[in-house]
Parts: sequence; structure tokens; C-alpha cells
Amino acid sequence: MSGKGKIGKGGKKGGKSISRSKRADLNFPVGRIARFLKKGRYSNRVGAAAPVYLAAVLEYLTAELLELAGNASKDHKKTRINPRHIQLAIRNDEELNHLLSGITIAAGGVIPNIQPVLLPKTKGKKGEAQSQEY
Repeated sequence: MSGKGKIGKGGKKGGKSISRSKRADLNFPVGRIARFLKKGRYSNRVGAAAPVYLAAVLEYLTAELLELAGNASKDHKKTRINPRHIQLAIRNDEELNHLLSGITIAAGGVIPNIQPVLLPKTKGKKGEAQSQEY
């Protein structure tokens, strides 16, 4: 034994530390989510993969919501996403609407909807004879 100690898989000793977010190729902070899981006392123990998985799910949901809200802002010829666009994105998507059905978005407004009963009745075409049943 040369006394140099064990060297990890990388072959380097004392290299730069890589964050768990970077290792998992995520933008959301895995370390912060792990800290919140531990401080929140949801469980006595928190596994190593739990915050990584939760960060990945949160990042996916955020990306999905921002994509739909961006499309809504483009439809309204705006370059900035505002709460109204987020509201439209959530309520027009079936799965997001089911997931976020119990929330209220401040300054989000309501979804435009007119009951069919309130719309004016359309008259038949001029060429067609209308049936008169008694």
C-alpha cells in the first residue's frame, strides 16, 4: 500500500464538487428541495433519490405550464406572460385543469363562456322548407 488512500471512480482526488442538480441535468435546486423535505418533517428519513425525483417533476410541470402560457400570450400578440395567460393555459388544458382545479390565480380573470341557451337561435336556410308539425 502506498498510503495515498482510496481514489473514486473518476480517478481524481479532491476535484471540484458537482451539484446534484447538475448531475441530474436539472435546473431546479435539488439541494434546496432536499433541505425543505427534511425541515418540513414529512418523514423521519428522506432518501437520496426523493429530492431529485421531486425536482424533476416540478421542472417538468413548470416547463409545460410556461409553454402553454407562452402560446396563449402569442395568441394575444403579447411578448410578456401575465397571470391571464397562465389562467388561460391552465383552464384550457384538461390535465392541468384537473391538477390545479382548487386554486385561484390573482388577476387571472375567468374563461370566456356563453351558455348555448343564451345565444340567438339560427334560422333555417332560405332554400329549405321548414317543417311545421302540430
